[in-house]
Amino acid sequence: MKAIRNSSLWKMIFAFAVSFLLFFQGQLAFAQGDSAPSPAQLSEQQLGSIGTDQIETYWKQVVDDNNGYLPETNPNFKSFVQSDKQGFLKKLFGGLLRFFLNELIVSSSLLGTLIMLSVFSTLLQAIQSAFEVKTVSKVAYIVVTLVLLVLLLNSFRLAAGYTADTVRTMSQFLIALIPLIFGLTAAAGGAASVAFFHPLIIFLVNISGWLVSVFIMPLLFMSALLGIVSTLSEYKLTKLSDLLRNIALFTLAAFFAVFLGVMSVQGAAAAISDGLMVKSAKFFTANFLPVVGRMFTEAADTVIGASVILKNTVGIAGLLILFCITAFPLLKVLSLAFIYNVAAAVLQPLGKGPVTDSLVIMAKSMFYLFSALAIVSLMFFLALTIIITSGNISLMVR
Repeated sequence: MKAIRNSSLWKMIFAFAVSFLLFFQGQLAFAQGDSAPSPAQLSEQQLGSIGTDQIETYWKQVVDDNNGYLPETNPNFKSFVQSDKQGFLKKLFGGLLRFFLNELIVSSSLLGTLIMLSVFSTLLQAIQSAFEVKTVSKVAYIVVTLVLLVLLLNSFRLAAGYTADTVRTMSQFLIALIPLIFGLTAAAGGAASVAFFHPLIIFLVNISGWLVSVFIMPLLFMSALLGIVSTLSEYKLTKLSDLLRNIALFTLAAFFAVFLGVMSVQGAAAAISDGLMVKSAKFFTANFLPVVGRMFTEAADTVIGASVILKNTVGIAGLLILFCITAFPLLKVLSLAFIYNVAAAVLQPLGKGPVTDSLVIMAKSMFYLFSALAIVSLMFFLALTIIITSGNISLMVR
């Protein structure tokens, strides 16, 4: 049995070595020339030969949607990959600050509307208490209060839809970027990592988009709606509102824990397996194919190094684009939460009532919306980081 097991192992290593030679044959012939290129030069040549049309579509959309706040206005993804990432990141934070201040200015009209309606509602309530005939003033007070609450719920609905659209955009961008990253990972000898990550990441990215759009956002909206309705009635629904919100947040946190655990543990195991297989194939090729085998392994190291450099460069560019996709919506939701908090603080001296309570509830709901989008963004960000670093782990094993 031991002999059979050893024989099977050597057959597997031999097959991997043959595949290793055939896979890199075209690039190795070029790398063995008199003027053999460096890994950096090879990575530039590989970048020119890969297709990035789908990725450029999303990058162009980010540039068009946030024109004036991004330091990079060229929608060409390959140019962005070769650009200065540190300089881009420094200028990006300045653009994000200007975007947040602009959103506060734009939302100031909403703040003025909320304050005006709230003051008018308080005035009607005072008139209602001063006169014996209260029917007209009471009806007017109810109408103004309902208009204000509808305005709050509509703004939350728009913010929730904006959040769901952002999650879908992130999912579609990752699905467009992943094949490119996987191709470069396979070129660097990460066959096991690609075989593990490809079906898993596609499933998790799609299920996360569905979970947020169909389950998390409706629960948060219903929680906000029930909380606001409770301010108008003697029969409170605050416990049900808290229950729905806790279910949404617990589901998202549990999914995040499972997602991160599976990706990190299994991804590291697959990367180590890749490193050992490539190391065994290089040993077999160098020792059992005299002269030629060692030439192939040395040239293969150059090609693998070039693929790793390009994979890391493309991955960092993808992380920056993913950050740009999610940073602007996060700041938009945060600005709305800030406006509602300011409105509640300004109106609190007018007395306790359904309007002030509704503003506080809406501000908290916006913060929960912000947290949900931030968690999903972090999940996608870490998933892409794990995929990128898994190839580096296998390289260290070699």
